[in-house]
Amino acid sequence: MTTIVVKKEGPAAVAPPPTVGSHLHNHWRRVRGGDIGALPAVGMLVVLSAAFSIVRPSFFTPGNFANLFTQGAAITLIAMGLVFVLLLGEIDLSAGFASGVCAAVLANVVTVFGYPWYLAVLAAVATGVVIGTVLGLLVAKVGIPSFVVTLAGFLAFQGIALVLMEEGKNISVRDDVLLAIENSNLPPTVGWALAAVGVAGYAAVQLLRHHQRSARGLLTDPIAVVLTRIGALALVLGVAVFILNLERSRNVLFTSLKGVPAVVPIIAVLLIVWTFVLQRTSYGRHIYAVGGNREAARRAGINVDRIRISVFVICSGMAAIGGIVAASRANSVDPNTGGSSVLLYAVGAAVIGGTSLFGGKGRVLDAVLGGAVIAVIDNGMGLMEYSSGVKYVVTGVVLLGAATIDALSRRRAAATGTR
Repeated sequence: MTTIVVKKEGPAAVAPPPTVGSHLHNHWRRVRGGDIGALPAVGMLVVLSAAFSIVRPSFFTPGNFANLFTQGAAITLIAMGLVFVLLLGEIDLSAGFASGVCAAVLANVVTVFGYPWYLAVLAAVATGVVIGTVLGLLVAKVGIPSFVVTLAGFLAFQGIALVLMEEGKNISVRDDVLLAIENSNLPPTVGWALAAVGVAGYAAVQLLRHHQRSARGLLTDPIAVVLTRIGALALVLGVAVFILNLERSRNVLFTSLKGVPAVVPIIAVLLIVWTFVLQRTSYGRHIYAVGGNREAARRAGINVDRIRISVFVICSGMAAIGGIVAASRANSVDPNTGGSSVLLYAVGAAVIGGTSLFGGKGRVLDAVLGGAVIAVIDNGMGLMEYSSGVKYVVTGVVLLGAATIDALSRRRAAATGTR
């Protein structure tokens, strides 16, 4: 006769709450395993800023600090769109001149035809969406490699810009609203208010997420780490707003120049929106899935072609916004708008910030960090009176270094089994 012994189960073991020490240990283990995130970009930003400040004390003056934001705005916005394409392991070589075409449409609508600024902006963004749709269809449905399709666009859009500019004509942008994007500043009180709203919003999201995960018994970061993140953001924004609210005018008796540049809230809003899309929606998860393993994503029921088309639409749409900002900064549009080094800097910003060229890894924040590095290099070497050739060499070396770090970290992740 077989005796069956039934054990009475006791309460399930509860994992001990995480500590700051365990959190730091796990983070260091991920870094050693190849998951370095934005650490290289932050490191480069700190080192370059410190070096330029020592060599040229004028680098970290309030006026030049504000210039960094306006100089890198268009590149950063275009890089935000490129992050989506790079997440799939694709490339868009036409983003620079696509921004130029959209800027040309803006200038024609608002200056030549005399329509209001909002219709001009709508026309420019719609042009970007059309461009992205065409590129995406050729890549996803026809099966032409993105490198070939966008290289063709790179050439074709230069011709379209020339046609829109009547073979070299310069069109001025005189609308006050459009010019204010890159040439005006927020009142100091508004800058402080926006910083407070940003910190409060970030704190609410972080604390709510911590509470929800803790209530469900899920692994979460220690509350001390969460509060440290909130405090760090408050410190960074507070220092930035304080510096930007200092008087920057050389002739205070006739004019005052202080406040956060108007383009900064635009970048911040787009950063929040696209970060939410990537990290908090099923669409964002599908992008990472397709970028990580396209065939596995297809078998999981994800419409891969639709995802591939959509990222090109987002990329060209953001290129249009970048073109609008570039037109605002230059007060005009010409056939060179979006050309020269715009594309190279935009791709470089995304990669330097931490987005992988191999797909599946990256954040919209990478474009902002990388754009800051590009702006610091360009601005700092300009203050040191180096030629454009030297700037290109240094930027190229930094980009190559970022790509090398990406390749080595992926190899390390594969070797340690963390990927």
